[in-house]
This record gives sequence, C-alpha cells and structure tokens, in this order.
Amino acid sequence: MKRQNFSSGTKWEPMVGYSRAVRMGNTIHVSGTTATDADGNVVGAGDAYAQAVQTLRNIESALHKAGASMKDVVRTRMFVTNITADWEKVGRAHGEFFRRFGPPPAWWKSAS
Repeated sequence: MKRQNFSSGTKWEPMVGYSRAVRMGNTIHVSGTTATDADGNVVGAGDAYAQAVQTLRNIESALHKAGASMKDVVRTRMFVTNITADWEKVGRAHGEFFRRFGPPPAWWKSAS
C-alpha cells in the first residue's frame, strides 16, 4: 500500500518528527493541530472560538493537500484546556464548520 506524507511546512514537523497528514490507501490521518497561522503564530489568543475555527481551517488545508475535504471526515477529537468555560465556544465553531459539509462527524472533546 502506498504511503503519502503531507507537510504544513512549519518548523515543528521536522523538529518533532511528524507529518501534518499521512495518507495510506483511502484513509487519511491528520496530526494534532493547533490554532497557528502559516508562520507559526497563534491565532485568536485567549479566544477559544477563534482558535477552534483556525484549527479547523488548518485541518481543512491538510485534507485538501491529501486529496480529501471536510465532508470526508468521520471523526474529530478536540482538546479543550478550560472545558467548563470553553466547550460551548469550541462546539459552536465545530458545528458551524461542519454544517457546511453535510452529515456531521462523530465528535469527542477532552479536557486537561
């Protein structure tokens, strides 16, 4: 089976030793993704909603590089550092984002 690795081009990938996305056959795995822009700067510092939106955009970009789209996503997992204060903001961003693509994926949120 052919393996394809896709990079976002950030300095962290070669330093830590991972790829933004890996495609094996018809399955694509996307690495943990943060709310950073192309230069590695945090987007929406202190704003859980803005960070969730940026993270989902980064995932969408990785999927496009691998030949897929958000409509192909079957499961998401989001790590929320302040689950009590921010889960609804993160959930709202997730819902708004995925409503554009048809049936929503399975979702799991976890906290620190």
